[in-house]
Parts: sequence; C-alpha cells; structure tokens
Amino acid sequence: MKKVRTYYDLPAGTRSDIAGQLAAQVERLRRRLESVRHTFAVLSGKGGVGKSLVTANLAAALADRGFAVGVVDADLNGPSMAKLLGAGREPLEVVEDAVRPALGAAGVKVMSMDLLLEGEEAPVNWTGPLQESFIWRGTLEANALREFLSDTEWGELDYLILDLPPGTDRVIPVHGLLADLGGVVLVTLPSELSRFIVSKSLTMSRELGIPVIGYVENMSGYVCPNCERVGPLFESDGSSFELEKGVPQLAEIPFDPIFGRETESGRPGVLACPESRSARALQALADRVLTHFEGKSP
Repeated sequence: MKKVRTYYDLPAGTRSDIAGQLAAQVERLRRRLESVRHTFAVLSGKGGVGKSLVTANLAAALADRGFAVGVVDADLNGPSMAKLLGAGREPLEVVEDAVRPALGAAGVKVMSMDLLLEGEEAPVNWTGPLQESFIWRGTLEANALREFLSDTEWGELDYLILDLPPGTDRVIPVHGLLADLGGVVLVTLPSELSRFIVSKSLTMSRELGIPVIGYVENMSGYVCPNCERVGPLFESDGSSFELEKGVPQLAEIPFDPIFGRETESGRPGVLACPESRSARALQALADRVLTHFEGKSP
C-alpha cells in the first residue's frame, strides 16, 4: 500500500511554512468573526430532508426582521444557497484582503462555492494525487471552508448561519474552526429512518459540547394547493426527538409545493407567500432561534 505523506514527512522548513500559514489563517478567522454576534449551524446528517430550504428561509426571516444575517454554504460539492436566496452570479468583488459576499433576499450575505464556478451547471472538480484523492479532497474542503469564513468581508453581523452538507460527521470540522459555535438546529423528516440518521448528528454535536437549539420536523404534512388542507406525507409512529432525546421541537413545516417553488426560484417562500402555513412555521422557527440567542421572546 502506498504510504500517504503527512505533515511530519515534509522537510522541516516546509513544515514551518505550513504551520505559519495555518496560524495566520486562524488569527485572520478570529479577527474576521469578531464583528459577528452569533454563529450556528443547520444540519441533519441525512440528505433529502430539505435542510437548505429551511436554512434559506430562516435566514430570510431573520433578515426581514432587521437583523444582519450571513450564510455560509458549507455544502461545497452540492451548493444551493446562492440559488435559494436569489444571490446574483456577478463576479465577487475583492477588497483589500477579503472578498465581498453576494447579496441575497432581504439583504442576506451569501458565500457559496456556486458563486465561484464558471456556470450554474459546472461541478466542483477537486484535483490532486489520484492515489490519495480521498484525503486530498478532505483537506481541500476543510481549507475552502476555512477561507469562506476568514476571507469573506462579513462586516457587522447579528447571525452567521452555516448550512452543512449531509453526513453525520460534518459538524466536526466546523467545530474545529469555530470552537464557540453557538448551537445547531437539526432538521429531520417524520420518518423512522430520518430520525435514526439524524440522531447520530445529535450524538456527535453533544459529544463535541455544541449546544443543541432544537430540531425542525420538515415535510410534516402535505398542503393541498387547492383546498390548503394538510394531509399526512409520511407514515409516522408518533415518536419525536423531544420525547426520545430531550430535544425541543422548534417547528413543524408542512410540504407546500407553492412555497417550495418560490424558494427554488430565489424568492424565499417566507417572504413570497408569508401567509402560507409553511411561512408561518418558519416564522415560529425564527422566534425560537431568537429566544435562544437573545434570551427573551422577540
């Protein structure tokens, strides 16, 4: 088996340079986030639960109330936040030692890998040694996330939200970069399989000592576009994280095709159709997030 070269296999002078660069990045990250009041992540561990849609609408709801909000799209291989928030694809402006983020709905600041690609259909191609591709990609992804946080001119923010990709271990590198991460919001479906996988992300967050703000049950029902009645979308045994794991439920968000279509068009449904059941559920989620961080009901 081919031996993978590590930091300690490099010449001493090279090791010193890398260590110095990392130390400089860590210091730059600390200074960059000094003007950010609160940071938290939205995660699930499982794909297909609508986590990014929840993130985009939660960010828009907070910004619409007058809070300064930024979103980091940490899903580097499947970025969607720029599209969901309607951020333009104009070239990002570089000012001094930072990049100005794109502006999305309600003035939400967005940094996403999608904004750095040549076109909407262009994939992310990580290049490196073929034999070490897995480790190489992991290193590049970690560095890219660090640069998104430290090299973006976020300015004064009340909330910086990280939208994490699927994977129950994805919160680990975030915790490594943001040891004082303010909390996590878990997103699940009302199904046994979804809760089974998301519970692993819950366990990981607790083991890292990250506060668990609560969980969101997405697609809790189906909103009929004709009569607006809500019917079941999944067969559920009625169990919940609140009962099983002691995690408070923050919101139940029904699946609404109109709400989803608006958000996928770059107009978050919480703004485009504010009277819908889904929008009201997202507003309730924003209320509970604000209560967690501000210490009082908004």
